Amino acid sequence: MILTQAQLKEYQEKGFILLPDYFSALEVERMKTEQAHLLAGNADYTVLENDKTTIRSIHGSHTNSHVFQNLSQISRLVEPAMQILNSQVYVYQFKINIKAAFSGDVWQWHQDYIFWRKEDGMPTNRVTNVVIFLDDMNEFNGPLFFIPGSHQEGMIDIVTQNVIDSKEQNNPQWSANFSNNLTYSLNRHTVANLVNKYGISAIKALAGSALFFDSNIVHASPSNISPFSRSVVIITYNSVENIPVSIPNKRPEFIVSRDYQSITPVSDSFLITK
Repeated sequence: MILTQAQLKEYQEKGFILLPDYFSALEVERMKTEQAHLLAGNADYTVLENDKTTIRSIHGSHTNSHVFQNLSQISRLVEPAMQILNSQVYVYQFKINIKAAFSGDVWQWHQDYIFWRKEDGMPTNRVTNVVIFLDDMNEFNGPLFFIPGSHQEGMIDIVTQNVIDSKEQNNPQWSANFSNNLTYSLNRHTVANLVNKYGISAIKALAGSALFFDSNIVHASPSNISPFSRSVVIITYNSVENIPVSIPNKRPEFIVSRDYQSITPVSDSFLITK
């Protein structure tokens, strides 16, 4: 499955494209069941909210779950990623972000690529993300906010805004990049100027939708004070021609994959049948 020329143009101009009804109810239920299994599993791969009990995100699930490994390889995700990047791809990062009812916290305004550039040595932004919605996302439960077209600004190179002493908080060092106090968050002045120039979009999508977005688009999400939890899977596909350079203090492999083997797309049915 590939994007139409109109869809590809929308992605290139806005920095994202929303694809409703991309997964069936049965497929969504399979993923939600697997998510529940993972939530009861390896705590080493999770990030907690500030309350130290609510799970904020789970990382690297494609390495320890057949369901999510198959998801990362199905043609309806891999082929559009290859089309967008004009290249073979591999899974660079896999995470499940959770906005728990009443306690899911904010994700500050940021771009993704600056983290991968500065933390991992990724040469260029020849990389794309795809979001799979496991629950309905609406105006109540902390939806994604995008500044459409802001990816055209390129990477906004900023001085580190927030530094968290992970040791003091008994957290692994890598978790600082996934907290509610992001290392490379954008300041209010920058965000205000970008919104004045490009506008702002709040994403509303039903479970089973998918959304591809550019690594330089500025985005955020508010806290979830509603009684409605929501979860999304986010898979980052990197071009095999964009391998990160070697740097000291590498982040764990469940955060940043070092398996650069290109993906051979598998049948979409693998998500259910395998």
